[in-house]
Parts: sequence; structure tokens; C-alpha cells
Amino acid sequence: MPVHYIYLILAVIAETIGTSALQASQQFTKFWPSALVVVAYAISFYLLGFALKYMPVGLVYAIWSGLGIVMIAIIGFVVFGQRLDLPAVFGLGLIIVGILIIHLFSKATTH
Repeated sequence: MPVHYIYLILAVIAETIGTSALQASQQFTKFWPSALVVVAYAISFYLLGFALKYMPVGLVYAIWSGLGIVMIAIIGFVVFGQRLDLPAVFGLGLIIVGILIIHLFSKATTH
């Protein structure tokens, strides 16, 4: 796997941690989850910078935000007990299909 995809995956993981901590911070009223939000997002953006050396910003952002949305939806379901209806699950599936199309067929980035 090319190194820029590793940076991008790690950026998505950091963003997912930050967004999960955002929910846990209860609108920034709890210190440690709030601190984790700031640190996780800083790490995520730092890693995104490395991915941008090899990939166009539009593709990096599409993959980062798309995977983040799907991962947060799963975490919301598992950890926070948030339910998804069928249209939401279908929409998340379309996001995954879009990311796969970019990865498998786009010539805008190296694979």
C-alpha cells in the first residue's frame, strides 16, 4: 500500500477519534474529551498534509470525510446507541461505493 494511503487512513482514524470525543465532551463541558478533540484533529490535519503531497485536495478530502462519516455512523450506533434507518444505511453504502470508484478507477492519484 502506498505511503500516502497510510497517512490518509491514519488521518481518518484520528478524525474519527476526535469526532467521537466531541460527542463525549458534551458540548465542550468535559475537559479530557475536549482536549482529545483538539489533539486528534491536529494529528488528523497534520497527516492530511502528507497525503496532499501525493494526491489532489479534492480526492483527499472526499476520502477523508467519506470514510469519517461511515466510521462515525458505526461508532454512533455501537457506542452511543444511535440508530440508523434504511435510507441512512443506503446513503452510507453509496459513500463507500463512491470511495471505491475513486480508488479503483481514478487516474488523478497514484495507486
